[in-house]
Amino acid sequence: MAYGDAPILIKRVKKVQGHAHHGGAWKVAYADFVTAMMAFFLLMWLINTTSPDQKRGIADYFAPASVSQSTSGSGALLGGTSLGETGPKSEGSQSVVQQLAPEAPPKDKSSKSSSDSAAAAAEQQAMRDALKRREDDEFSSAAQSLKQAMQTLPELAELSKQLLVDQTPEGLRIQLVDQEGRAMFEPGSAQPNARARLLLQTVAKVIVQLNNRITIAGHTSASLKPVGDDWNLSAARANASRAILQGAGVNPDRVYQVAGKANSDPLFADDPTLPGNRRIAIVLLREMPVLPPAH
Repeated sequence: MAYGDAPILIKRVKKVQGHAHHGGAWKVAYADFVTAMMAFFLLMWLINTTSPDQKRGIADYFAPASVSQSTSGSGALLGGTSLGETGPKSEGSQSVVQQLAPEAPPKDKSSKSSSDSAAAAAEQQAMRDALKRREDDEFSSAAQSLKQAMQTLPELAELSKQLLVDQTPEGLRIQLVDQEGRAMFEPGSAQPNARARLLLQTVAKVIVQLNNRITIAGHTSASLKPVGDDWNLSAARANASRAILQGAGVNPDRVYQVAGKANSDPLFADDPTLPGNRRIAIVLLREMPVLPPAH
């Protein structure tokens, strides 16, 4: 064979990167193993730390609630009843609905009645408070009008000290009192003098502006030498004052009471003999709201 006819041999060398048995698949398997072991130890820890009731609750949570424990038809949804021939309104469906529907709790009639009574009482109290505020405003305005009238007229200015005006729980009280040397009635007489008539007529102008009922009471002072029957005398003076008020325009229907109290209720309790205890007390009564028949 000639030198130029010799066969040419080509040698190819494969380069292997690492060993075949050292691939990455084992890492996935190892991770799955570690995860399973962690879940196993976590389960063991939960078993040791939970109580029997908690274990029962966990078991019930994972138990299928829709599966009937009974193999008979009564354990099914309809409880062994049939729908019947008339559709969903048949006896069978109605019995199931009646069994499943909860019963409404009975209404407590006593609590309802007590709440109604409390609401009614609160409403009545609100009415009373509103009426009292309105009457207080009206009484304050009447007292101010009376004081201005006493200061405006010269003939009444000197009599202003004999007129006392204040508010009491009963209402607006206007008192015409005697002073030393300035009596409204002559001793033992039931008829008021000119000074008392002028004061009563001035008071009547204020009373007619309101609608309240009025009471009139006569009072006398204690005396070591009685001039007569103080009870009859005080009552007669109160009645004479009523006549003057009615003559000045006060409606007779507004007069609720006329009384004589003699010296039983002195204005100055420390000295019942003072002239100031002899007086005529006129009270404009507070009007309370009318309550329902049930109260």
